[in-house]
Amino acid sequence: VQLQASGGGLVQAGGSLRLSCADSGRTFSTTAMGWFRQAPGKEREFVSIISGSGLSTYYGDSVKGRFTVSRDNAKNAMYLQMNNLKPEDTAVYYCAARARDIILPATTPDHYDFWGQGTLVTVSS
Repeated sequence: VQLQASGGGLVQAGGSLRLSCADSGRTFSTTAMGWFRQAPGKEREFVSIISGSGLSTYYGDSVKGRFTVSRDNAKNAMYLQMNNLKPEDTAVYYCAARARDIILPATTPDHYDFWGQGTLVTVSS
């Protein structure tokens, strides 16, 4: 299992970014996948999760209405569209995968079996 997150960068408050997570080495479309983020000095925070089919999603309260998770199983990729970014969204963003296709209550890191390296998102005020 190899997860590779990309797309981070520096953006002004109110701007947008799109993160990608590429998966290689496993059957991509069968299990739930999620995004977490970790700001300096803080615990890893749940952002979103999407089912294997892409039909079910769930978001953390802090990003609900601003972020959208999606996936393209034909491309073995998951995405996180982030709009109306705020300085408090600054963090390293991680993608992760579960060993099964259940999205709830997978809102803590211990529910995930595979992790990619993070990509840094910095939002300036």
